[in-house]
Amino acid sequence: MWLNTTAPYFLLTGFPGMEKAHHWISIPLLVAYISILFGNGTLLFLIRDDHNLHEPMYYFLAMLAATDLGVTLITMPTVLGVLWLNHREIGRRACFSQAYFIHTLSMVESGVLLAMAYDRFIAIRNPLRYTSILTGTQVIKIGVGVLTRASLSIMPIIICLHWFPYCRSHVLSHAFCLHQDVIKLACADITFNRLYPVVVVFAMVLLDFLIIFFSYILILKTVMGIASGEEKAKALNTCVSHICCILVFYVTVVGLTFIHRFGKHAPHVVHIMMSYVYFLFPPFMNPVIYSIKTKQIQNGMLRLLSLPCSKA
Repeated sequence: MWLNTTAPYFLLTGFPGMEKAHHWISIPLLVAYISILFGNGTLLFLIRDDHNLHEPMYYFLAMLAATDLGVTLITMPTVLGVLWLNHREIGRRACFSQAYFIHTLSMVESGVLLAMAYDRFIAIRNPLRYTSILTGTQVIKIGVGVLTRASLSIMPIIICLHWFPYCRSHVLSHAFCLHQDVIKLACADITFNRLYPVVVVFAMVLLDFLIIFFSYILILKTVMGIASGEEKAKALNTCVSHICCILVFYVTVVGLTFIHRFGKHAPHVVHIMMSYVYFLFPPFMNPVIYSIKTKQIQNGMLRLLSLPCSKA
C-alpha cells in the first residue's frame, strides 16, 4: 500500500520498542558526543596554536579531526533531539543534505587516511626531501583533492533523491538520514542508486585501503634496511598511531558491511547500534590514539595545561 505521497518530511526513529529507555540510552551517547567534541577540538586547537606541530603530519591529523567533528556535529544533534524530545520530523531537503554530508565526510575520512599513509611513506622513504615534497601548498592541494573527490562522488545519488517520489511509508529506520535508508522509501526505478554506491565504495574506499596496505609494505621494506635497531624502532613508532586509526576505521566499516549483508535476521537494534559504533567509535578513538602514542601531542597538551613537558 502506498501512503504519504505528498508528505514534505520524513520521520526519524530512535530505538524501536525501547522508547521508555530513550533518556537512559541518550546518556552514553551524550558522553561520547561531548568527548568527541572535546578531543578533536583540542587537537585542532593544539595544531593551530603550537608551532612545534606545524608539520605535514599534523596538518593531515587536523584534517582527520575536522572530518570527525563534522560527522558528529551533523548526526548527534538530530539523534539527541529524537531521544530527548521525540522530535522525529525532518524535512526532505534537510534529510537529503544530512545524508550528503554524512556520506561525503565518510569518504573524506578514507581519503585523509590515505593522505596520512603517503605522508609516512615520504617521511621514511625520503626523509631528507620530506619538507620539500610535502610543502604547505602541496598539503593544501591534497586536502582539496580529497574533499573534491568525496563531494563529487556522492553528489549524483543525492541529486536523484530530490527527483524520486516517495509514495510508501515516510518512516526512516535511524535517528539520522542515510542514503540507503531513504532510498527504500522511493517508489521509482532505483537501480542507479543501488549500484552506484557499491561502485564508489569498491573504487575508492577499497582502493584507498589497498594503496595504504601497499605503502606500508614499502615502508616496512625500508625500515628493515635500516642498520640501527633504535632507528628502526623510531621509524616504526611514527606509524603506530596512523595504523591504529586505519584499523579503527576499516574494522568498523567491515563490521557495518557484514551486519547489513549477513545480519538480515539479527534484531533491528543490532543494526542501529552498529551504525552508532560506525559514526562514533573512530571520532572518539582517533584523538585518544594520538594523545597516547604521540609525544608531540602529549607535550602540546601539557603546555596547554602549563605543566612541565615530557622529553620526546
